[in-house]
Amino acid sequence: MYGRRLNQIREQKGIYKNQLELEYKTTGKIGEGTFSDVLKVQSLKDGQYYACKQMKQHFESIDHVNNLREIQALRRLNPHPNILTLHEVIFDKKAGAVALICELMDMNIYELIKGRKKPLPEKKIMSYMYQLCKSLDHIHRNGIFHRDVKPENILIKQDLLKLGDFGSCRSIHSKQPYTEYISTRWYRAPECLLTDGFYSYKMDIWSAGCVFYEIASFHPLFPGSNELDQISKIHDIIGTPPKKILNKFKQSRVMSFDFPTRKGKGISPFMPNLSNKSLTLMYAMIQYDPDERICAHEALQHPYFRELRLAEKQALTIHRKMRLVGNPLERDSLGLRRISKEDQRTFLGKPRRIHWDIMDFPMQLSCQN
Repeated sequence: MYGRRLNQIREQKGIYKNQLELEYKTTGKIGEGTFSDVLKVQSLKDGQYYACKQMKQHFESIDHVNNLREIQALRRLNPHPNILTLHEVIFDKKAGAVALICELMDMNIYELIKGRKKPLPEKKIMSYMYQLCKSLDHIHRNGIFHRDVKPENILIKQDLLKLGDFGSCRSIHSKQPYTEYISTRWYRAPECLLTDGFYSYKMDIWSAGCVFYEIASFHPLFPGSNELDQISKIHDIIGTPPKKILNKFKQSRVMSFDFPTRKGKGISPFMPNLSNKSLTLMYAMIQYDPDERICAHEALQHPYFRELRLAEKQALTIHRKMRLVGNPLERDSLGLRRISKEDQRTFLGKPRRIHWDIMDFPMQLSCQN
């Protein structure tokens, strides 16, 4: 059903509410935001539950709907195990109303940790961060950055984590400067605070680093009360950056700024039980200079995730073996491919290495610092 309906916008002329009620039964309200309301609905056709995101904006035409960044992004990014699945889009032309029908998750990260006393197991934190980095690696490789990574926009269902709410996303290839007041303040990267909209996809990594700390501690890392206090909170923890970094930001800011030199308390005093590997990854994600900050692809290769990478590789090997056992034709085909490779080595010498990801997928992002 997903494959047939993802790219379809159904135009309900004047019967939006009735049509929605014919297909879905509203069972509750999940949340309310500035730009949308989110309802829990049940399909009357198959009994499945979904999240219905009703946009508050008025839409004039299907073209207007198609230009909605969130819809464009979800179409491009779906399907992926760590990206929220878009089931369908309903457009009521007469009312100018749009609803996104998405998969229903159990809760968001904020709801998971709110009021919690007992720390989450280290393996669960590791699993959640691995999945979050996978989602960011996927969107960045597809030329999109989220711009509002925070606990409320990271959804979970049992052990599965998915990134949602792409309402603030932008194309990595779009021209700077971007909107200055983007991202929620506590998760806003220094380059978003100190420049006039000159930031990049690396802001998502900073936000993810803040989320990492919050999942482990149940407290926000940089809870600033305003922009100046936000910068002060950052300097309290990681210290004032060298002048060459601040000068880099000054080139993109009309205002001048000077900060008192601080060494920074670090994260360890607040989280003494964190492993060294988790700390090194966390620090790599909240590097002040975005050029020195780790990217999602590099984060996935960090020693902190080694155990998960090995388990994933082992599971993939078992899956492939099971497929070969159940499919003799594929097994024979694999044998022929191996013979072909041996022939190449015999007659052509050592094969030339080709960077297929750059040649075949020009829109993808190469991870470079």
